[in-house]
Amino acid sequence: MSDEIVATVKASEARRYMGVGMLSMVGGLVIYVALSTPPSMAWLVFLLVVGSAALWLAARMWQATQFQIELTKTELRCTDGNVIARIDDIQNIDRGFFAFKPSNGFLIKTKTPASRIWRPGLWWRFGRQIGVGGVTPGSQSKAMSEILAAMIAMRDQAGDGRL
Repeated sequence: MSDEIVATVKASEARRYMGVGMLSMVGGLVIYVALSTPPSMAWLVFLLVVGSAALWLAARMWQATQFQIELTKTELRCTDGNVIARIDDIQNIDRGFFAFKPSNGFLIKTKTPASRIWRPGLWWRFGRQIGVGGVTPGSQSKAMSEILAAMIAMRDQAGDGRL
């Protein structure tokens, strides 16, 4: 059965509230500083833009982290309906200390580029690079990356590109 879920990564409620709360607090404080002691017009506009962007990002993170990432034998997908990557298209996985990856996550490089998408706190994709993680628990991300690495190794060892 190829649609069987092998591993999942989901943002815990505590991490979700913490991440969204911190971004909201930063946005609120920046806007408060801008309005309570108005600096010059250029700084006022800058602070209002930065504060609004932080609040917008907090709202996007709240929406994105309600979903979870699922690994099946054929694909890595999000429960919002997006296919993050097909297993056959994954070139390698980077879990190294110096990798440009999300917190508590891992980096995937695919063979073919795909559209850009960003789910703050959960995953992102820019061309051939995919980052999984953010406000997700490290234990879930590590388990998923280990299983995914084993699946890729088995695929490469078989030589035909399939599991």
